[in-house]
Amino acid sequence: MITVLLPSISTHNLLHWLIQPQLALHIPDGFLSLPVSLVTWLLAIALIAVSLKQVQADYQERAVPLMGVCGAFIFAAQMINFPIPGGTSGHLLGGTLAGVLLGPWAGSLVMVAVFIVQSVFFQDGGLTVLGANITNMGLIGTFGGYYLYKAIRFAIGRNTWRGMLIGTAIASWTSVFVAALLTAVQLALSDKVSLGLALGAMAFWHILIGIGEAIITVVAVSYVWRARPDLFFDPPRKTVSSNSRPVSTR
Repeated sequence: MITVLLPSISTHNLLHWLIQPQLALHIPDGFLSLPVSLVTWLLAIALIAVSLKQVQADYQERAVPLMGVCGAFIFAAQMINFPIPGGTSGHLLGGTLAGVLLGPWAGSLVMVAVFIVQSVFFQDGGLTVLGANITNMGLIGTFGGYYLYKAIRFAIGRNTWRGMLIGTAIASWTSVFVAALLTAVQLALSDKVSLGLALGAMAFWHILIGIGEAIITVVAVSYVWRARPDLFFDPPRKTVSSNSRPVSTR
């Protein structure tokens, strides 16, 4: 009979983790209860299964190398921290960036691969809570970020740089902030910290980190927009010709 499923966590250690924004969305092992971990694992597995099926059905072969390049770029960019007030730092998550370039399905698979490598080889996030990290940053960051970006861009102007700029900036910031709030709720449901304390700590830091995420994502997306707009999952129509096809068939 198993009587202890998770190690005890002191309030000091939990608070120390909460105030480190460069780690706060990569939940370590032992910070979530078994029920919360299981639910997030089910959501993550469903996301992976649906994404695999959709990619196999809809994507062309030319999407595969683009997925590799995008994954490598996001992984490398996440290794670079940018400073924020208080002597701490944050780094790119890249979910919205992956969604904008690859679409929500392929983008989610790229982010899952990045999270697995980070967890296994760099101990950036735990293995038992990998489902939560994939759900928070993959489902919210990639799916949520992509569809918010798409809605804003299409409302302002699908074929305009202004629409892309505003949509990317808002979606990038929002994906980080919402993922942080969801992480706080999961910690509270696991009885590791009060909801008010978790929400306050996570929201404060990730308001700032979201700004950095938006800036980096806008710079990367703007470069692709100007150099190879046909590579976008939803390319501007003026760039689509009989000799240039989008990544997927929709």
